[in-house]
Amino acid sequence: MGRVQEIDFLTRFLQQTGVNGGALLLSGEAGVGKTALLEVTAEAARATGTTVLRVTGSEYEAEVSFSGLNQALFPLVDEFSSLENAHCAALRVALGFETGPAPDRLLLCNAVTLLFRRLAARTPLLLVVDDLPWLDRASATVLGFVARRLIGSRAGLLAAFRTGSAGCFDVSGLPELPVRALDEAAASRLLTDRFPDLDSQVRARVLNTAQGNPLALLELPLALRESRPGPVQPVPAVLPLNERLQRLFAARVAALPGPSRALLLTAALESTGDLGVLQAAAGTDRLLEDLAPAEREQLVRLEAASRKVTFRHPLIRSAVVAESTSPERRRAHRALADVFHDDLERRAWHLGEATVEPDEEVAALLQAAARRSRNRGDYQSVITLLCRAADLSPTAQARGSRLAEAAYVGAEGLAETRSTAELLQGVRQADERAPASLHYASATALQLLDADGHVDTAHRLLVGAIEAWPNRTDPDDDELVTGLSTLALVCLVGGRAELWDAFHTATARLVPEPPEIMTLVVGLFAADPVRTGVTLLPTLESWLATLHRESDPSMVQDVAASAIYPDRLAEVREPLWRTIRQGRAGGPGRRRIVALMDVCFDDFVRGEWAEAAELAAEGLAVSEESGRFFGFYFRYHQALLAAVQGRFETSRALAEQMIGWAGPRGVGMAQTYARHAQVLAHLGEDDYESAYQRATEISPAGTLASHVPHSLWVALELVEAAVRTNRRADAERHVRVLRESGTAALSPRLAMREAAAAALVADGEVAELFERALSLPRVAEWPFDTARVRLLYGERLRRSRAMGEAKAQLTKALGAFEKLGATPWAARAERELRAAGQATRAPARPRGAAALTPQELEIAQLAASGMTNKEIGQQLFISPRTVSSHLYQIFPKLGITKRAALRDALGADNA
Repeated sequence: MGRVQEIDFLTRFLQQTGVNGGALLLSGEAGVGKTALLEVTAEAARATGTTVLRVTGSEYEAEVSFSGLNQALFPLVDEFSSLENAHCAALRVALGFETGPAPDRLLLCNAVTLLFRRLAARTPLLLVVDDLPWLDRASATVLGFVARRLIGSRAGLLAAFRTGSAGCFDVSGLPELPVRALDEAAASRLLTDRFPDLDSQVRARVLNTAQGNPLALLELPLALRESRPGPVQPVPAVLPLNERLQRLFAARVAALPGPSRALLLTAALESTGDLGVLQAAAGTDRLLEDLAPAEREQLVRLEAASRKVTFRHPLIRSAVVAESTSPERRRAHRALADVFHDDLERRAWHLGEATVEPDEEVAALLQAAARRSRNRGDYQSVITLLCRAADLSPTAQARGSRLAEAAYVGAEGLAETRSTAELLQGVRQADERAPASLHYASATALQLLDADGHVDTAHRLLVGAIEAWPNRTDPDDDELVTGLSTLALVCLVGGRAELWDAFHTATARLVPEPPEIMTLVVGLFAADPVRTGVTLLPTLESWLATLHRESDPSMVQDVAASAIYPDRLAEVREPLWRTIRQGRAGGPGRRRIVALMDVCFDDFVRGEWAEAAELAAEGLAVSEESGRFFGFYFRYHQALLAAVQGRFETSRALAEQMIGWAGPRGVGMAQTYARHAQVLAHLGEDDYESAYQRATEISPAGTLASHVPHSLWVALELVEAAVRTNRRADAERHVRVLRESGTAALSPRLAMREAAAAALVADGEVAELFERALSLPRVAEWPFDTARVRLLYGERLRRSRAMGEAKAQLTKALGAFEKLGATPWAARAERELRAAGQATRAPARPRGAAALTPQELEIAQLAASGMTNKEIGQQLFISPRTVSSHLYQIFPKLGITKRAALRDALGADNA
């Protein structure tokens, strides 16, 4: 009643989805009639032959991964086999039909999308989702992905949520139909239709109080009948709303026979409403008879086709649970646990809710379920399950251990959950021996880093815990490996050789040997690849060969780190992008940060500088939102890009900011990264003395500093700066140590740089050394390094009067620098060409709007139109912080310093 416009809109939506697919969200306050509109639309869809699937979010299964998706796809289980094996397996494992490794989240999302599109090719399909806020996070992520990929099919998604509370479902960018309160005329008609004998006084009060809310209009008169025995009684000053309405439902539930209430309680706690599950849990053959009283009271509906029972309104479900006693709820949960005996996560969750007294068996089951959820990246569920396991642990030690594991999961994943500090406090309260726990020490160390604590403090804490650990020699002890991995991270960011002594001592004790992946990532990236990297290359090869089958994101992250200095990141880009996309969809923050960092490394050396700038801005925004410590990673990349593009003041400011932040905290890695950017900036400014000083602060001339991997990345720069400042002996010593280190075997890029460094100090065979450098395999993959070698070669040829050969090398170098936007080096190549006698015409440099990347231009145009960062972020599906970071890059490109100047800077054609 009163919904002509909404129903017309929904009818058009159905027609559209039946032809071209799509998604639509209904939003509105509680009781406004969203569920009724969903019902009308579902019935209309069925009448046209459309297949209708239903999902109802449940507060009581919000922590059970994929429970919502299970509701949606259970009727389609026989269709899974029509998909490819990988997609079919992903669905069956995620939904609990089979056991196996946790499916990749993107693979699962694609499987659901393909299933819907394939079914819709035969018959139009509509998925109706009610009460989105109570949809579990994993299902919400998948369905949010699917909703954006239905266009072009005949599948539709129609979902409803309470305004301002969509839960874990990402509503941004999806079409939305706000369901408003009924207007005065429609509200009056509804009240008259349902309660024709209502006296005028009550009628006026109900209309005034309900303000067009259909649920209140229908329920307030019933509540008033109970609270006001006769017309002579005054109308209550405050009419029952919200909680009172819920209590009204509770009263109707309480009037049902005992077997009906028990069945409703089981349905409320199980949420799918599957009659088979309810019958198995209730252990009765009178299921339909026992549900009949609730159906007559219009509390529930029975759907014969899908064999489901659904509540007519979410408040009824809440009322059923609120009306039950604790023993009744525990009995229902235990019965459901028996039904889900082969489903680890659901069985564990129901047993956890059914158990009151400490029970080690149930606690261990919850812990096992948590670890399975963690393999899927569902950190929220992991922490919830571990905390419940801690609550049910019979000893203080077990409780403290499980809370410590929850704290570590939260700290390591930067999950949005109870703060690590709160969980750690719970550990200390549970067990006075907590500091001996390696999960506790690891979580505390990560918390210290994120809270801008000193690296040495985190290092001492971890070393003490590892040395006190009773099982120090077992490489299969997960908690010990966690502690060692966290210590390796602390040593890495500390950036000092002496920090690694304790780590190497601890890993040397492991019998028979440390885990291979730990040895790989430490030896090739974290510690000292200069001395240990080459021997580990065969191991890296074997990991890279099988990485496409790896589902554990932590393994992908470790292999990617190991591939940085051997310049093999290109082979890991696909799984890294998968991690980034999962992070954008709500996955672990730290995994996304590290993946962004790795792709930025690869983008920089491969000359993909526009993408590197965008990802650095995204990474900085995520770091500031999730864990401030890792922001230096992305300031480093911004400083690098600013240096090579000639934005020296920006690069200098970022580097100084990094150094100023890192010094008091002992973060030597950040200082090294900042100096790398400074070296490039000084070379771009032709300030070779400063370049030499900064390079030798990373690694003194004649040495490759121990446990400072970036010494490899400034070796050529150090040699060039030494030669140009008349420090030939230093340059020669550095070339000699490069040759003796054998690090050229790590990567053709490093081999090219080493050969170029040797050519700079050679008296004879200069051309041969440069030609050897440029003929190495894959050098085209690294355009900036290759162009710099050509520039150095061309300069040497010009000085030896080989003008023709010099022009050839310098022309190639100039073209590469111009394509990259490496302005300082392009200018240097032009000068050399003119000195070689070739007239050059200054190429048209991008200026104004032309200097912006496509995304930067779009952001600048939106900002110039007057939109706020939040509004821009909503339109482009990025965070306001990311918008801010982009504007930070945009202003200097446009030559402005404030937002108000954007319109003029962009010009009339672009504003």
